Amino acid sequence: MTIQEQLPWHQINDENLSFFKAIGVDYLTVNAAPPGIRSGEDLTDYWRDLKGLAESHGLKLMNVAATGWDEISLALPDRDEKIEAWCTMLRNMGEVGIPTLGYNFKPVGNFRTESTPPGRGGAQYSTFDYDVLMKDPPYHPDKAISEEKIWENLQYFLERVVPVAEENGVRMALHPDDPPIPEPLGGAARIVSTLEQYHRTFDMVPSDSNAMLFCQGCVAEMGVDVCDAIRDIGGRGKIVYVHFRNIRGTPKKFQEVFVDEGDQDMYEAMQTYKEVGFEGPFMMDHTPGFPQQESTFWAGRAFAVGYMRALIQAVYR
Repeated sequence: MTIQEQLPWHQINDENLSFFKAIGVDYLTVNAAPPGIRSGEDLTDYWRDLKGLAESHGLKLMNVAATGWDEISLALPDRDEKIEAWCTMLRNMGEVGIPTLGYNFKPVGNFRTESTPPGRGGAQYSTFDYDVLMKDPPYHPDKAISEEKIWENLQYFLERVVPVAEENGVRMALHPDDPPIPEPLGGAARIVSTLEQYHRTFDMVPSDSNAMLFCQGCVAEMGVDVCDAIRDIGGRGKIVYVHFRNIRGTPKKFQEVFVDEGDQDMYEAMQTYKEVGFEGPFMMDHTPGFPQQESTFWAGRAFAVGYMRALIQAVYR
C-alpha cells in the first residue's frame, strides 16, 4: 500500500525529495504544474527529467494535479485551444509513464471563513461557516454560470479528453467541490458536490479514465456516511487516489483538523478501503497551520504520513 505527497513544480529538489523518502512517501505528485502547460507546449523532456529526479530518491512520479481552467469550464472563446493543450499534457504524461491526473471543474475555487478558535497547540484550522459567508456572499460576475450550462461544458470536455487519457494510459481523477454544497456559490453552479453528481459524471463518458479523486474530507463535508461512500465509489472501481483528510462539524459548518482528531473513524475508513480492494495511494492533501510557521510544511506532512503508514500497517498487513 502506497503513500503519495505533493510539491509545486518549483519546489521539487533533492532536499525536499529526500525528506519525502525519509518519512515514508512512495509517490510524488506535481501540484501547480509548470509554465507551458496551458499553452500546449510539449513538455515530454521536462516530465522525463523530473521522473528521473524522483527515481533517484526512490520515489515514483505518479501524479500531476491540475487546477481546472476557466476557458474550459466557462466555455470561453478559446475553449477548444485549451482542450487541445490539455490533451497534449495527457500525451506527454503517457509518453513518460505518469499514470494519474487530479483535476477540478469549478470556475470559482474553494470557500472558507475566518479560522476561529485556534486548534490543538494553537494550530490554525481551515474553517467554513455557511451562515458567516452568507452575511456578505461573494460574487464573481465574470464566472457566473448556470447548472445546466456547466454540466454541458463538463460533458463537452470529457467527450474530448477522456479518449485521449485512455489511449495514453492516464486516469483522470475529479476532485469534489469544497465545500460540496450543491448550490451556486460566488455566482457559479457547483456540480461535483454529491455522490449522485459523480454517478452522472461517470455515466457521461464511461471509461476507467473517467474517475474520482476521493477527497475523504470533502466527502465527509457532504454529510454522508464516509464508509458507505467508499463502498459506493470504490465498488465502481472509480477511486484513483485518496485525500486521507479528517474534519469536525457539519456540511455547512466545519473545520479541517488533524487527521487523528476529527469526526471520522480513520481506522474504520482504512478498513473499508481494504474491503473494496483499494490499495492506494493515500495522501495527506493539506494540514492545519502551525503557530511556528516554518514547521507547517515539514511537521504537518511528517505527522500525517506517519499516521497513514501506521494505519496501513495495522489494516493491510
